[in-house]
Amino acid sequence: MAEAKPLNILAVEPYYGGSHKAFIGGLIRHSRHKFHLFQLPARKWKWRMRASAINLAQWLQTCGRQFDIIFASDFLSMADFAGLCPAAAGIPKIAYFHENQFAYPEQLEEKRDYQFLFTNITTCLAADRVIFNSAWHRESFVRETAAFMHRMPDFVPQGIAQSIDAKAAVLHVGCELDDCQPAPQQRSGPPVILWNHRWEHDKDPDAFFRVLFDLLNEGADFRVAVVGESFRQSPPIFDEARRRLAGRIAQFGYMPDRASYLQALRQSDIIVSTARQEFFGVAVVEAIASGCYPLLPNRLSYPELLPEKHRARHLYRNAQDLKQRLASLLANPATMRTVDLSREMQRFSWAALAPLYDAAFDTAADSEHTHH
Repeated sequence: MAEAKPLNILAVEPYYGGSHKAFIGGLIRHSRHKFHLFQLPARKWKWRMRASAINLAQWLQTCGRQFDIIFASDFLSMADFAGLCPAAAGIPKIAYFHENQFAYPEQLEEKRDYQFLFTNITTCLAADRVIFNSAWHRESFVRETAAFMHRMPDFVPQGIAQSIDAKAAVLHVGCELDDCQPAPQQRSGPPVILWNHRWEHDKDPDAFFRVLFDLLNEGADFRVAVVGESFRQSPPIFDEARRRLAGRIAQFGYMPDRASYLQALRQSDIIVSTARQEFFGVAVVEAIASGCYPLLPNRLSYPELLPEKHRARHLYRNAQDLKQRLASLLANPATMRTVDLSREMQRFSWAALAPLYDAAFDTAADSEHTHH
């Protein structure tokens, strides 16, 4: 049977930077469909969530193009857009959730801005389909939505969480894994412990470095590679770590050049996460694909990254459990250097996932035609 002709898809990314930019770029490169990208720079996220629907509506009304599908990240307020742009009424709209505003650990709960939670909810209600980047993300979002609605003082809309769940699906983030390869030869020397996450509080660097300080005091032999993106104001623990681990540092600082970054991953032995917030985990997938032995918290999206048969060995319960597992690996590095889960990560490659995205687009377009 001949393949249907490619769809014209409008991809909308109001926060075009970091993982969002990498994701949409990968999808456009690997999909069989044709894309037009509407993007705004990754600055001032609150303003993007509030205003990008107006920018998009104005652009779409004057651009003179026809689209089969609108595929937008969670930074677009889909309900605002639908109301502002009647021209888009007949086009199937898919919202893709990289993250949501419920799950961020807010330093003070009273500082949380409920408007953005409502934007996430009304985006789901206005979209024809909602895709989450992990099963944990979908389940937690539906659960949090139900709980949040019950906090309303009166006139609580009914069935909101159920109607979102009914149109929701899960498609993991596609990762560029062609250039992630384990080192060809067995490494020797003290094991290198890797941190390749954003230098921010929600990744809980304090928990990570406290465990390393304890191991250092107990005489464990290791090196540390601290990469990942840092910002103008990084948590102070990074300065303390640079000082206290001075003799143990293999790499310390963001590596904007991908080849050097992947080289650092290949030269590391153990990838650790201590995150309190993670919706998928591209950094961890890249590290495992490069041959690192994972030690991940048994929560959030992390269990999904590993096949079930490997979870007991690689998922820890709490900081004490993490420290004990690390200590035993450091004392006996040969045991982990024979473990290679890199092939297990191929199911997150674009080669594996792009056809699933394409099928979702085909289905959305077909269902729109059958409704008319």
